[in-house]
Amino acid sequence: MIVGVLLAGGASTRMGRAKALVQDRGQSFIARGVRHLWRECDTVIVVLGSGAVAIRTATEREFVRLMSQDGFADELRHADGNHDRDLELEFVVNRAWQRGMLSSVRVGLEAALQRKPAMVVVLPVDHPAVDPKTVTAVTTVLAQAIAACRTPATRRGFSYAVVPRYQGRRGHPLAISPALARSVLADKAAADLSDAIRRSARLVGYLDVNDAGVVRNRNTAKD
Repeated sequence: MIVGVLLAGGASTRMGRAKALVQDRGQSFIARGVRHLWRECDTVIVVLGSGAVAIRTATEREFVRLMSQDGFADELRHADGNHDRDLELEFVVNRAWQRGMLSSVRVGLEAALQRKPAMVVVLPVDHPAVDPKTVTAVTTVLAQAIAACRTPATRRGFSYAVVPRYQGRRGHPLAISPALARSVLADKAAADLSDAIRRSARLVGYLDVNDAGVVRNRNTAKD
């Protein structure tokens, strides 16, 4: 099982409204993020914080609307064909969202690890332009690396991340092994997610992709 973590816990002060609900080509950022992650993830855990109740309610209504549209059910069936179980969406709330994104990462990883995943894919909600093929690319590379471990014990302790890179710039989504997820969750001294990965990963692989969406961070209405 692959579990996706979509980070949507911030206050969106620079955007001026809930970033998760901003529309992009007829869909909210949060809906696009979930659909991107469903490309390879059996379950997507959405981490909410500021405005959690309103965002969850609006998102549930949006997916009801999307499911009535032509082509959406076919998309889900196609995605589900890549997995061993039905696609799932779970909401969790980061009560300490004011502490920053890393606090939401930890809440998401804790929920993800309860499902005993083969890997975890982390995507901020403000990257709606990511190509779903990039999700496939980073998970494929990480799966190959985990499979190359010679023993089950080596796989369990394999602390590895795959980071997409566009024109030399590192971006999202990140694919991380369960061992690294546990380390990031336990590291209380890290300043942010990048710092936590640098401190905890035995190996970080950078995957060059032709996808500008991995570095396009939508923080304001003009971005």
